[in-house]
Amino acid sequence: MTTAAAETAASFTPGPAEPLPHQLLAALAQHRMATTSQLHDLLRPTVARQTVSAPLNKLRRKGLVDYTVLPQSNRTRAWYLTGEGARLTRDFPVLRGRPPYPITSATAASLRTPHTLTVVRAHVAFAADARRLGDEHGPWDWTPEVSHPLGEGERLVADAVLHYTVVDGHHRRKLRAFVEVDRTTMSSERLAVKLIEYARLFHYEAQPVGRRRATSTGPAWLRWYPVFPRVLFVLTGASRARLGDRISDLQAMAGQHPLVAAVAPEVHLGAAVLEDIEKHGPSGPVWTPLAGGEPRPWTDL
Repeated sequence: MTTAAAETAASFTPGPAEPLPHQLLAALAQHRMATTSQLHDLLRPTVARQTVSAPLNKLRRKGLVDYTVLPQSNRTRAWYLTGEGARLTRDFPVLRGRPPYPITSATAASLRTPHTLTVVRAHVAFAADARRLGDEHGPWDWTPEVSHPLGEGERLVADAVLHYTVVDGHHRRKLRAFVEVDRTTMSSERLAVKLIEYARLFHYEAQPVGRRRATSTGPAWLRWYPVFPRVLFVLTGASRARLGDRISDLQAMAGQHPLVAAVAPEVHLGAAVLEDIEKHGPSGPVWTPLAGGEPRPWTDL
């Protein structure tokens, strides 16, 4: 660690008051990268943007964060942790057990920027909707790049796992979802194949190490979730017609592939256009159920 970073480490160690500089570091560790506007919307949506940009610049001077300028964006900055910042956040309580993902240069940052920031856009929409509705969903209730085993050395990596609590008076309904963000950079078929991977995860049972014969321990996903999360596809980056075709292909996979069709009645599967989520909120009737039916809120899939 550099001398400057070492001298400031104590001031950024997490404490009960959760100062804004600590939250900024934790949010960048959590999301890998975010713009000033996104960090403002996630952490301090009711105050002036300068409240967020000033401590970001201070953190940069201390060598804990850096940024890359987005092309054709009026000098919009996308912030990320340096190696020093990643080492510092490793012991933050909200990040315990999650490996750091330092970005070593502006060039490396630019390669990750489009997809990473689109995933953050989806999170911002859910967080804003939760505030409006009085539900519980904050900056730390969205975990990007979550990996799960599928057996035989294969793994499924979800773009994000969402934790959300619907609050209706004294009734609290806890929901979880795997989120897949599609920017129309892969073929429609490759996107739809993701449904097969989730169906495989639903059925996958890990075998205890050292057992001479197969002994079922139940689905592996029960290690992390009390019920299997919803699977939400968020689409953007193409015309409305093309995005509609991709949703139709997802529906076809859900109805025609034997493994997915067997899971579809038990797992809530839906797809929506990111711009619709941002305009109407995820709680709006913008989600197409992949098993069939009219558009509805994601909570009603």
